[in-house]
Amino acid sequence: MTHLVGDIGGTNARFALAEPGKRPAAATVLRCADYEDLAAAVRAGLERLSAKPDKAALAIAGPAHSDQVAMTNLDWTFSKSALQAELGLQRLAIVNDFEAIAWALPKLSDADFAPLGPPVAAKPGLALAVLGPGTGLGQSGLIPGPGGWAAIAGEGGHTDFAPQDDRQAAVWRHLKNEFNHVSLENILSGPGLINLYSALAAIECLPATLDDPADIGAEGAPPPAGAAIKMFSRVLGAAAGNLALSLGALGGVYIAGGIVPALGDRFDQTGFRRAFEAKGRFEAYLRAVPTFLITAPTPALTGLAHLLDQSQPAT
Repeated sequence: MTHLVGDIGGTNARFALAEPGKRPAAATVLRCADYEDLAAAVRAGLERLSAKPDKAALAIAGPAHSDQVAMTNLDWTFSKSALQAELGLQRLAIVNDFEAIAWALPKLSDADFAPLGPPVAAKPGLALAVLGPGTGLGQSGLIPGPGGWAAIAGEGGHTDFAPQDDRQAAVWRHLKNEFNHVSLENILSGPGLINLYSALAAIECLPATLDDPADIGAEGAPPPAGAAIKMFSRVLGAAAGNLALSLGALGGVYIAGGIVPALGDRFDQTGFRRAFEAKGRFEAYLRAVPTFLITAPTPALTGLAHLLDQSQPAT
């Protein structure tokens, strides 16, 4: 029997079918804005896939620990139990999207990753961390234990942005006037890149002519686009280093989300890695931790399939 797996982001919903023990088949992609609620999007996905599975796992952008769920970057709320009944499913797992990506890490191959910064050998069996800027900023980790891996469902993207130099402090002060709380997501996301670009333009008395992350990341974009991307890279590196220290992620830190792949060569890998390691007495500790970019197109779906394969999946 095939299972349904779905990754519901702030912009797109991706659905695929997965057979037990295997990675999912190719995904079908729907625009979330075209549907009034999650149930309508799932039904459309099932229609596209011509499937009637009895088990499903869905990843959503936001906390998923209670029956009533409100998505963070999408105006959808739903009840897990009501959704399961409406779709006629025997089992329905709902997890945070980056928890799903964390579950994928043991199932991905070397071909699904690219090193960020100098190559460092990964250490099998040790804790892993994952974070990634997209519509928002997700964070999670995979921790080994006596019963196998355990994934963490957190909301680390909403922790404080901590400036690392005077220029970053100037950006923080500018954003503090706009946001009551300046979080990492206020910088490390698509909307965050716009915030960063606009703040630097104001600080440097330059016209802020761009209002799309793709335009800011484009080759030849006018100043301060280049400076914004460099700072974005370094803030992401510092956040990745903090997560590695918090989780003891000696097995590696993995970057997901759509922003870094879209930036391509414009992403400052050197600045990212320097900021990742710049933790005072623990610089040597982090120098031994590898950092990777996840290049697999739908890692959350792979993680959801892995989750459904477990004997005691999250529900």
